[in-house]
Amino acid sequence: MKIKFIFIFSIISLNIVYSQNKFSKADILSDLKYLKTSLEDTHINLYAYTSKTEFEKNYSNIKQEIKKDSFSVLETTKTFQKIVSKVNNGHTRIPFPVQSYVTYAQSGGTIFPLEVAVENGNVYVRKNWSKNASIKVGDELISINNTPIDKVLQKIYPQISAERLYFKNAQLENLTLPRFYWLTFGELQTFEVDIIRDDIKTSYNLQSIKAIEEYEMKRDDILKHNMLFKLLSKEIVYIRPGDFGGDIDKYKQFIDSSFVEIKNKKPENLIIDLRNHSGGDDAFGDFLVSYIADKPFKWSSKFQLKTSKHLKEHTRKYKDTTQRYWKSILKHKDGDIYDYDFGFYKPQPLNKRFQGKVYVLVNRQSYSQSTVTAAQIQDYNFGTIVGEETGEYPNLYASIYNYQLPKTGIVVEVSKGKINRVSGIDNKKGVIPDIIIKDHLLDEKDEILEELLDKIPPQ
Repeated sequence: MKIKFIFIFSIISLNIVYSQNKFSKADILSDLKYLKTSLEDTHINLYAYTSKTEFEKNYSNIKQEIKKDSFSVLETTKTFQKIVSKVNNGHTRIPFPVQSYVTYAQSGGTIFPLEVAVENGNVYVRKNWSKNASIKVGDELISINNTPIDKVLQKIYPQISAERLYFKNAQLENLTLPRFYWLTFGELQTFEVDIIRDDIKTSYNLQSIKAIEEYEMKRDDILKHNMLFKLLSKEIVYIRPGDFGGDIDKYKQFIDSSFVEIKNKKPENLIIDLRNHSGGDDAFGDFLVSYIADKPFKWSSKFQLKTSKHLKEHTRKYKDTTQRYWKSILKHKDGDIYDYDFGFYKPQPLNKRFQGKVYVLVNRQSYSQSTVTAAQIQDYNFGTIVGEETGEYPNLYASIYNYQLPKTGIVVEVSKGKINRVSGIDNKKGVIPDIIIKDHLLDEKDEILEELLDKIPPQ
């Protein structure tokens, strides 16, 4: 049976075939040491968002917790992620244990029945999958099983890699509280929740729900992967470009045909929707931007890479080493951090470009390359950014690659590169929209688009 969700994390773990269901304490400790040294060797700046002292202390504390003689794949994954998440880098992580979750779900496993949105430090119900219809979307969730919700989240956060709390909460919304609650606390059959509505607190006893039949097969993901073109009015056209990844020829065909249609319709306003976007590769973002750019452009002011023995082995095994980019990794010494220049990208010919007013929608669920692309458009003044601050920074430690730990086969994803936004400004913030509109609850009501349409003056 196919599970209907798509993670923002790599799903490479689905393809791993573990040679055993249990790992010995010796294997865990061996891989723990390898994990630490490999992160130090491969990450371009391991201590950008955490101090070496904090990292070492966390490492020692987790090492001391390894006392049993054997550990399951799930226990091992969770343990290693506690190490990696202390780096506080969203692109450096142990991927969510999809394989373990799918196995659990297919065996009849059950999960917590409420999805949430986190806004201004408060946790609100955004989806109620329980059989208790008294709990409404927008109700504030303040505790689960007599534990205040902030303490529940503190237990979950070590399983989420992110630069800051705002981004952790965005990933909690996207990957969902039911999945993370299972990952952190295991299977529970009942939940006592405290809910506040109109300043009145009410307690409810909820039954767990079946992970597949009552959850995965009924819901839709927050991230939107489909391409969409539509004319909202005679003067306004809307494009959702889809993921910045996959079949680039198919992607370019969609963008090309969209702008042919725009040329024929001659609207004054173009809305590009990068909300709920998984990110991807700069080649996709640049091709889109080439249709609204009025001069040659770059996707970053500076791009840096760190090469290492690990990365070179990965490059030789999986990449085309005749390409300039991969050649550069092999020719530098292990540990070198160097600049790599992708050069300028040319705009489309004038007769193909859109020359009206461009609006780009973003929200806290605009990930990775979509954040970088939004910053690129803002910094070159190619368009007006609308929505809420992105979860990720446009100055991004990313350009990830993955490797397996030798004893357990657990996959590690690590940032080998650093992207600096076009403006060069690094203020430890996401992309701040020119027009700020909050996306409340991430629900079906589209506050950002609706309010923007009200602001666009009629022609």
